[in-house]
Amino acid sequence: MGFKNRGWLQDISSLIGGGGGDNAAPQLRKRSSRLGILCFETAKIMSRLVSLYRSLSDEEIYRLRKDIMKSEGVTFLNSRDEGFLMSLACAEMVEDLDRAASAVSRLGKRCNNFGLNRFDLVYTDLKWGIIDVGKLEYGSRVNEKKLHKLERLISATSCLHAALDGLMQMEVSERKMKQWKSRQMQLQKANFDLFNEKLENQRKMVSHFREASLWCETFDKSVSIMARIVCIVFVRISVVFGPYVPHLPSFSIKDQFLSHSGPIAKPSKPTLLRFHSQRSTLFLKENDDGFISEEMFSRNNNAFHSAGPLTLGGSGLASRYANVILLAEKYLNSKEPVDHIDRESLYQMLPENLKAIVRTKLSKKMKSAEDDTLLAEGWRDAMTEMLRWLSPMAHYTVKWEMERSFEKMRFDPKPGVLLLQTLHFSDKVKTEAAIAELLVGLSCIYRYENGV
Repeated sequence: MGFKNRGWLQDISSLIGGGGGDNAAPQLRKRSSRLGILCFETAKIMSRLVSLYRSLSDEEIYRLRKDIMKSEGVTFLNSRDEGFLMSLACAEMVEDLDRAASAVSRLGKRCNNFGLNRFDLVYTDLKWGIIDVGKLEYGSRVNEKKLHKLERLISATSCLHAALDGLMQMEVSERKMKQWKSRQMQLQKANFDLFNEKLENQRKMVSHFREASLWCETFDKSVSIMARIVCIVFVRISVVFGPYVPHLPSFSIKDQFLSHSGPIAKPSKPTLLRFHSQRSTLFLKENDDGFISEEMFSRNNNAFHSAGPLTLGGSGLASRYANVILLAEKYLNSKEPVDHIDRESLYQMLPENLKAIVRTKLSKKMKSAEDDTLLAEGWRDAMTEMLRWLSPMAHYTVKWEMERSFEKMRFDPKPGVLLLQTLHFSDKVKTEAAIAELLVGLSCIYRYENGV
């Protein structure tokens, strides 16, 4: 396109640098300020970018297509359509990348380098496919070295966060001890000296991790390498999910093809529309006729809110049902008998319609069942088999929520859980039927084992 030859849009590598901030003028690099307290926010952004990068490896994509999407729970409750599930994964990854890119852009405003200072424009042009991505090869030796360096910096920054937290607590204790001393309260000198020694060691530890972590890194250097990873990840997403998202931009870069994941067949119907500018327009659901409808989506246009009203996510029940399943699993595996209070608490967690389903099923079972301990064992085996595929989805639902909890300071660069692994897109009727069977079985076991 003609855009590739327009000034600073010519080459993305020269614009955002090689990941070391070395494309700024020497005099600008000297004046580039350090991250300081913003190192923790930067480490969280880096963690998410490294996580996204790792989740797009050949091995992870193979696991996504052959293990996760083929798992019994996903195929029964969510969908058997590989194209639809791949579009969900793509949508969530692009949204995560959008959030990371937005954070990188905010930090880029503090950089001296012009390209980093306007990274929002660079990212927009990248998503339109009107910028030369240069040599942004996924999995190259150079990029792997940068990833390993980032992981070391993230780890050191995590240690700094923990050390500062420990230092803050010790300094609070120090002030209390000084107050006791000023009030002439008895305080053993040996204990006071030992505490001062520990406090001094803690301060040295904090000083060490400041030097080894992102605290002393400059904005230009840190933002440069993050901007590079953002671009690499988006290009990789386009290559991996392009057959399922036909309007993703095409990039001709070597070594981007999946060597271990097998051929990716193009789906018969598109499930995503074009990514527009800075914000992605993500259309994920289809009508009964196979056509895409805008009315199916929330105003936020994101994967989380795209779950339809017939799903647990669209009904706002995914988290509640996950907790019900996990509690039922706990009671089934408990060596101690489940008392009436625990059973009643579990029952009260259910919405009214599911309570009615459980009551109806339980009434029928009690009329036809005989008082036989073999029936209890049969129910236990049946529940164990059901939990084999239902329990992982409940655990992933809780894990997904924990990973995205705003209150938690997360420095984990490992690939995270995807929404398609959770109960969020699960069919409401099927899930409620499974949970009802689970609770009826639990109740039958309780009745048979306790002679009720």
